[in-house]
Amino acid sequence: MGKLGFELEILADYIFSEVKKAERVFADETTLPTLAPGSGSTKTAYLWAYARDDRTFGRDGPPMVAYRFEDSRSGECAVRHLNGYRGILQVDGYAAYNKLARSYRGNDGITLAGCWSHCRRKFYELHVAGSSEVATATVERMAKLWQVEKTVRGQSPDARVAARQQASAAIVADLFDLWQQTLRRISGKSKLAEAIRYAVSRRAIFERFLADGRIELDSNIVERAIRVSLR
Repeated sequence: MGKLGFELEILADYIFSEVKKAERVFADETTLPTLAPGSGSTKTAYLWAYARDDRTFGRDGPPMVAYRFEDSRSGECAVRHLNGYRGILQVDGYAAYNKLARSYRGNDGITLAGCWSHCRRKFYELHVAGSSEVATATVERMAKLWQVEKTVRGQSPDARVAARQQASAAIVADLFDLWQQTLRRISGKSKLAEAIRYAVSRRAIFERFLADGRIELDSNIVERAIRVSLR
C-alpha cells in the first residue's frame, strides 16, 4: 500500500490542485482508526476531505474530492492543506476553519459559509425526544429551506439568490427571531440553549447563502464523499 501511495501521489496532488481552483470548496474531517505498530492496538488518526461540485450552481466542471491523512485534527492541518486557496470554504462549526479564515483576511481571502445540516442536528435530537416545542418548530421551519433548494439546484447563482430572497430570507429571519426570544427565557445550561447558541453565534456564516448563489445550504456533498471513502 505504501508503494501504491507513492506512485499515485502525483495524481492525488493534481486532483487537490484542481479542487482548490474552485470558487467554492467543501471541507470536513473524521476520525480514522489506524494501526499503531508494536502496540497491538490502534490509534486515532484523521481523514480530511476537500470537495468541489460546481454543478449545483450551473457550472459544468466535473465533481472532485481530495483526501489527506493526518495524525492530528489541529487547525494547522487545514492551514497547510489549503495554502494558497482563495474563495468560499463551506464547513461545519469546527473552530479550525475559523482560524484559517482569519489567517487570510481581505478581499481576496477565504469566506466561510455554514452548514445548516449541522445546525439542524442539535434541534432534531430534541425534537425526536419530544422535549422541546421550539426544537420541533425549528425543524419544521428548516424543512422549508430544503424545499426551496430543490427548486433551484443547478440554476445560475443569480437565479438561486433571487429565489432565496423571495422565499428563504423570511424563514431564516423568523428562525433567528425565535431563537433569540427563546434564549432569554430558558436555562443557559439546557440542551436547547446549547443548540440555539451554536446557531446565533454563527449567524453571519449561516446567512451567506442568501446573498451568494454559489453557496449551498449545507455541506452534505463532502460528508457523502467521506462516507463513500470509508465503505
